[in-house]
Amino acid sequence: MAFREVNVNEVKEVLRIWLGVPGSRPPGLRTIAAHCGVDRKTARRYIEAAQAAGLQRGDGVDALDDGLIGAVIEAVRPARPSGHGAAWDQLLGFEDQITAWVAGEGAHPPLTITKIETLLARQGCVVPYRTLHRFATERCGFGRKDTTVRIVDGDPGSECQIDFGYLGYLTDPETGRRRKVHALIFTAVYSRHMFVWVTYSQTLAAVIAGCEAAWTFFGGVFRVLIPDNLRPVVADADAVNPRLSQGWLDYAQHTGFVTDPARIRSPKDKPRVERAVQYVRGNYWAGEEFADLAEAQQRAEAWCRDTAGMRTHGTTAARPLEVFDADEAPMLLPVPPVYDVPIFKQVKVHRDFHAEVARALYSIPGQWIGSVLEVRADSALVKFYARGNLVKVHPRQPAGGRSTDPEDLPTEKVGYAMRDLDRLIGTCAGHGRCVGIYAERLLDDPLPWIEDAGGLPAARAGPPLRARPGRSCVQHGAGSGCGVGEQDRLDARTRHRDHHAAAAGRRIGGTVPFHPRPRRVRHRQDRPRHIWDHRRHYRDRGCHRKDHRRHCRDRRRHREDRRRHREDRRRHREDRRRHREDRASDGDRRRQHRHEGDTMTTPPTPAGPVDPIGAFGWSHARGNEVVPSPWQATVNSSA
Repeated sequence: MAFREVNVNEVKEVLRIWLGVPGSRPPGLRTIAAHCGVDRKTARRYIEAAQAAGLQRGDGVDALDDGLIGAVIEAVRPARPSGHGAAWDQLLGFEDQITAWVAGEGAHPPLTITKIETLLARQGCVVPYRTLHRFATERCGFGRKDTTVRIVDGDPGSECQIDFGYLGYLTDPETGRRRKVHALIFTAVYSRHMFVWVTYSQTLAAVIAGCEAAWTFFGGVFRVLIPDNLRPVVADADAVNPRLSQGWLDYAQHTGFVTDPARIRSPKDKPRVERAVQYVRGNYWAGEEFADLAEAQQRAEAWCRDTAGMRTHGTTAARPLEVFDADEAPMLLPVPPVYDVPIFKQVKVHRDFHAEVARALYSIPGQWIGSVLEVRADSALVKFYARGNLVKVHPRQPAGGRSTDPEDLPTEKVGYAMRDLDRLIGTCAGHGRCVGIYAERLLDDPLPWIEDAGGLPAARAGPPLRARPGRSCVQHGAGSGCGVGEQDRLDARTRHRDHHAAAAGRRIGGTVPFHPRPRRVRHRQDRPRHIWDHRRHYRDRGCHRKDHRRHCRDRRRHREDRRRHREDRRRHREDRRRHREDRASDGDRRRQHRHEGDTMTTPPTPAGPVDPIGAFGWSHARGNEVVPSPWQATVNSSA
């Protein structure tokens, strides 16, 4: 029999009606049962239990205290020594089986309470569903094992939870294709006021752009941000010591907030924003049409302010916008200046004393060649770090640009690399006054031939002359006009003559005369080049000999192939001749047998080998009957 729980209010109402109103006639059991909606027997049991506890009909309503009501309920409750009924005691014999069904056996998954009720009914154990559910939950491990503890909201303006949520698809007007749209949702923990940032991507730039828009919307910055384990924010997730990305740390230092990321697969660490994702998707995005992302963002801000902010929240029973304006807005940090999103990367310093950042080159001191440096590049400066120490700072260059500091290059190559004429003239003057005067006069023009010549003859003569003996002789030669080499002097004089002639021609409007280049004077330093040419000649001749031997071998193989081809053609002609002879002899035998068939009455038995024509079963015609061939006659006689 099913058990009906005794209701406190029901017992108290029955006793109150039974006491009646002073000065009026007390009601009977039928009236009390009809008024309270119970059976007369139930009402009688309640009244008898109350009278046994000491209640009199003349007492007032004040006599119905909690002690009296508890004594009445204890008296009318069915006798249950263990606190459970007969159905519970019946399930105790199937406890092990129900535990196995709830946990799952081998390859079988766990069963539901409805299926367990069906299986128990097949074994003759029929119990109510609620009793079976309570039994499986308390004794067999069914249902949730953990509990939920509600965390008290923090101080106003202290915490803000952020998370990404998928909204749907939106047609991009620039590309014409449908793209996924995500919402970066900011939810204030104290007031539940929220902000939605709509974006196509989940990169660091998108997260920072959403944060900048959120601070403008809220009018300040929260002290603690609780994000999910976003890849742009958390580089290495850990429950105790998570490692944040360099870009996010730099932005947090610029803004002034503290990041406390949630644990992996722990949505309860940020429940305020987790529940808001479904609300944003169903109330803001569903059923709406947007022309582009800008319109979606504009309508999202209006929705956060007018719809989500002015609704009555189910937990706080207040409007989030009003609570935010009253309690949280004065406690926020001030909005920082606009953040310049930098580039963080690692680069390698190459042998040309430069490193590439965003398709631009920046010089680095030579001691860092081959090393990997960390770079922070914003719109103004590019900073290079080695193990946390600042190595070099350059102004930001556009793509394809170059920023070179002469102090980073070798001293002996700075003048040529930077095309610094004053440095080149000074280098030559260090070898003597006359050498410096000669170089200054040589470089005293627009120098249209530097790139074609590959360098400066007078300046290139400086460093080698320093290692040669007799520096006074070099000084004297430069003063006399022939100390830097006969060929260099002739080339320089010819180029100067051509340059001045071209300038004169431009002044008078005529053509520029052409001066043939003087014959090159062979020097002793050209001797190693002739030696290398001689060695190259011998190497090429050896290669030519190998090619000649390979060619002769190929010719011999070709002659062998031609000889074999002639032999094959000769054999083919012999085979064709024999075939013609065989066909002619076969025709003669066939005609001979045809003639013998017309004249012979009885075919003779062959004494020798079987006739090839008769062996194939040919018959001889004689008159109107067919005579078998000798081979057939022999086969028939033997059969």
